[in-house]
Amino acid sequence: MLLFRWTVMLLLLAAGVCFAFYIGTSQPRYRVWGIVILKWTVIAALGFFGVLVLERLV
Repeated sequence: MLLFRWTVMLLLLAAGVCFAFYIGTSQPRYRVWGIVILKWTVIAALGFFGVLVLERLV
């Protein structure tokens, strides 16, 4: 559980850094990387919480 929390926090931080680089440099590749990191972080979090919900139901 602690490992998952740290992983999500680091991925969100990485997405924030990518967006900050995009603002600073105006290079679209940083925005794309930030969106991709953010998308996969949300997908992983939804999967994790889905497993927790199913565990509570069973």
